[in-house]
Amino acid sequence: MAKNYKNQKLKEREITQEMRESYIDYAMSVIISRALPDVRDGLKPVQRRILYSMYEMGLKPEGRFRKSATVVGETMGKLHP
Repeated sequence: MAKNYKNQKLKEREITQEMRESYIDYAMSVIISRALPDVRDGLKPVQRRILYSMYEMGLKPEGRFRKSATVVGETMGKLHP
């Protein structure tokens, strides 16, 4: 069944151009929001979440040994978006 789009503001675009622009927009947002360290403390958001999880778990340099998988699991389970 054909749909009537005459009264709507739809633009025809080349799929390759749309994909190129969409990919660049997404890549830039990832770089800005996740891949670049913050100028205030030099940490990336994921590093900040890991340190916060370690703080919440009570992990300290003088404390007992914990496997890194425990910290990663805790971080992903509670703080992963």
